[in-house]
Amino acid sequence: MFTKILIANRGEIACRVASTARRLGIRTVAVYSDADALSRHVQLCDEAVHIGGASPRESYLCADRILAAALATGAQAVHPGYGFLSENDAFAQACVDAGIAFIGPPPSAIAAMGSKSAAKALMAQAQVPLVPGYHGDEQDPTFLQAQADQIGYPVLIKASAGGGGKGMRLVQQSSDFIAALASCQREAQASFGNAHVLVERYVTRPRHIEIQVFGDSHGHYVHLGERDCSVQRRHQKVLEEAPAPGMTPERRAQMGDAAIAAARSVGYVGAGTVEFICEQDGRFYFMEMNTRLQVEHPVTEAITGQDLVEWQLRVAAGEPLPLTQDQITFTGHAIEARICAENPAQQFLPATGTLQVLRTPACSTFSVAPVRIDSGVREGDAITPHYDSMIAKLIVHGDTRATALARLDTGLAELHITGLSHNVSFLRRVAATHSFAHAELDTALIEREHSALFEAPSLPIAHAVAGALLRLQADAQATVQHHAHRDPWSRTDHWRLHGDARQLIKLHIDGQTLAVTLDIQRNGTWQLSWDAVNVTVQPLCRTDTGGEQFEADVHGQRLRLSVYRHGNDLDVFTPQGHARVQRVDPLHQSDDSAASGRLTALMPGKVVAMLVTEGQQVKQGDALAVTEAMKMEHTLTAPHDGTVSAILCAVGDQLAEGVELLRLEVAA
Repeated sequence: MFTKILIANRGEIACRVASTARRLGIRTVAVYSDADALSRHVQLCDEAVHIGGASPRESYLCADRILAAALATGAQAVHPGYGFLSENDAFAQACVDAGIAFIGPPPSAIAAMGSKSAAKALMAQAQVPLVPGYHGDEQDPTFLQAQADQIGYPVLIKASAGGGGKGMRLVQQSSDFIAALASCQREAQASFGNAHVLVERYVTRPRHIEIQVFGDSHGHYVHLGERDCSVQRRHQKVLEEAPAPGMTPERRAQMGDAAIAAARSVGYVGAGTVEFICEQDGRFYFMEMNTRLQVEHPVTEAITGQDLVEWQLRVAAGEPLPLTQDQITFTGHAIEARICAENPAQQFLPATGTLQVLRTPACSTFSVAPVRIDSGVREGDAITPHYDSMIAKLIVHGDTRATALARLDTGLAELHITGLSHNVSFLRRVAATHSFAHAELDTALIEREHSALFEAPSLPIAHAVAGALLRLQADAQATVQHHAHRDPWSRTDHWRLHGDARQLIKLHIDGQTLAVTLDIQRNGTWQLSWDAVNVTVQPLCRTDTGGEQFEADVHGQRLRLSVYRHGNDLDVFTPQGHARVQRVDPLHQSDDSAASGRLTALMPGKVVAMLVTEGQQVKQGDALAVTEAMKMEHTLTAPHDGTVSAILCAVGDQLAEGVELLRLEVAA
């Protein structure tokens, strides 16, 4: 076994690998960029080497710098994690040439599976079922459109060298093909350095099921069951679970045999995932093979009780697989939720910012634990535009799927994050939908359940208002106690010598501004009113000394509330949900940029396409420009009809958040 390894990655996967290495007594070397100098993965490792600037192209994608760090520190092996260089055959070969073990498959296997089109040709030879499509080298747009027309719509355009949902476009009709192809190729080139695509028939109501395989250098192969990854947004996984609901032992054996045949066909060694697209009737087709560990590997660990990173290390060190196929067993059910910095209500636009609060449920760090958190960040860390938007992964395990679902909801309810937009409330709503709760799974689940996911508030308005006012009043009382020596006129808690205290507070919640009247009666009861709503609140107690935890009776319902405040922003959490509340400052003048015709960058990024010219008339919803940030393309659309009066940037420009791209005059 190795005594020292270098982890050529960052974030939660680097922390995950370091955890297993420490348990096995293996020293670890971290690499870090300018943006990650104080990051969690650097602190968890025994040594750390700076490798360049914040951009991945200046750091985590610089194979020569990473290899130099491994040689300089005496690392015997390199673990690539996932993403970055994990599926780069040239990097794997450079490690081998330098006498350093690559904790992954042979370079030849990475190369064979790195091209989706070449991989599908291999799978055809191995008699693994394939989706009808064009997987050749001809990339002329007119030719590809003709192939799509022949296959029949809808079709899926996919980056041949891609993965993780990037470089993928669904096309419903021929007239949309050329524009979708261009966008797909741009994203593929930016993400993978390769614009080559393939075109396939889009399977209606498909399920995305993948098989975890392992091979060793002694010719042994096993699979560790399947994972259902059907719940997706923007072709990226949201919730993953194992085993796949409805999977029979016979179908598992068929898919497992096909996955092992795929791995055997390229002499695979180490951890790999063979992904299948499945019809509702159980028919399955090879989609791709990821020649690395997957983000969702913890659900497989939970139901098998095996540490897959330990398996990787042992296999890379030349040891045989720890178990035979007959020795692998499955226990219970596991679900993983990807906690991301993003705004689901704005087409899942990634978010950046500081994690002002990051409170997690009580959990274990590995294996068959009821609740597990994998994360590469801590409270106070920043989510930057340089890398992906993942904050953490919540993994739950139970004897049954129903138990796992209950633990998932409880775990998400206890996960408190403030400082930026995130998808925790959205995930709770997804898990509560009829489709997910009853395992009616396919990749269109989010679209099908749109009304339940996007139109209902996460927390009742009355609960959000009560929570915000509890915190505001507690802060005001704390100020009074701090300045008790001052005269009564300096008090800020609305104290009155006679009668009840009354105040008017404006709050902004869920896109609406409420003028809330608060009457504090002499018996301590609160009467809240706004519009035609009247709510009675009885504050009960504070359950902490930090002013964040409260209990109250809100209109006859006893609630436990956690309320975090940053200036005029308040985040209210209860077991029922979360709401972000803003106290409206009457002296603040808002600036509605869209209404004024100023269209700005929603987050830092690069302009990759300008789709309009000055003087051009546009309709509401028309695409105006395309930016790229956090490994994704984002299209800026017209908020109303108008005329483009000025273009203030060019393709290739790097933009900070809030920078103006163009101006749009409102149509007369």
